[in-house]
Amino acid sequence: MDKLNAMAIFVRVVERGSFSAVARELQTSQPTISKILKALETELGGKLIARSTRQLSLTDEGQRYYAQCRQILAAVDNAEHSFQSGREQVAGSLRIGSSVSFGRLQIASRLPDFLARYPQLEIDLQLNDQNQDLVEEGLDVSLRIGELSDSNLIARRIGDTQRITVASAAYLARRGEPQTPEQLGEHNCLQFNLLSSQNLWHYEKDGQRHSVRIKGNAQSNNSEAIREMVLGGLGIALSPVWLFAEDLQAGRVMAILTGYQTQSLPIHAVFPANRRQSARVKAFVDYMSDALGA
Repeated sequence: MDKLNAMAIFVRVVERGSFSAVARELQTSQPTISKILKALETELGGKLIARSTRQLSLTDEGQRYYAQCRQILAAVDNAEHSFQSGREQVAGSLRIGSSVSFGRLQIASRLPDFLARYPQLEIDLQLNDQNQDLVEEGLDVSLRIGELSDSNLIARRIGDTQRITVASAAYLARRGEPQTPEQLGEHNCLQFNLLSSQNLWHYEKDGQRHSVRIKGNAQSNNSEAIREMVLGGLGIALSPVWLFAEDLQAGRVMAILTGYQTQSLPIHAVFPANRRQSARVKAFVDYMSDALGA
């Protein structure tokens, strides 16, 4: 058995979630793929994949082996490319991680243009509002908003998220519009609870810093849930401009405290420390950096 080939097939089955999809990709049959993986499991002495009629799921051993296979295959890829000359082709599979809202609104919407530039790429966009383990999830790159706490990752800052304070007209008619950050203490403020400073909002005006500890009766770990609360008139939010851009234009929400500067959040592209940044990763990161800058 060609173990390296079997490992590569195992990784593709995990990432595609289908034996038949990988068989079509490799121009072979589904029974052939199944036979190769069964032989790999026999040699390893344990199950990698728990098969069912509906979906494939990894065993605990399979999850660990998948992460190790990704590292081994990346090392082989590094060794091969160290002997290649010329420009590496932007092609193959690219597995991207992101938070749900940013991924849906800022990444997925740009993929048609990105893939038109690089038609030989195949994108797997994985969305999760918790910071994903890049190695465990088999991610090539992940985009993260906010200050980074994991020093084991390689990071490149590709932009900033500007934030605004917003509320619906119905809420402001009912509760009044705060004129200073300090008056937010009298209002129902909605917390995005994945930030370390979730209940401490920072503003600045004329060189003076205003830090206000807010309170409210609702919070969420998802930005779009916060948006729906604001649209429903529940309270005030401090959120990314891109989340409310269309609502502001349509008049569904109002920007308040506009005379005060809010604290922006950095956007980083992060990579596993032990994995070479391929041409496809660089192409994507460069593209998103240009898009966010524009």
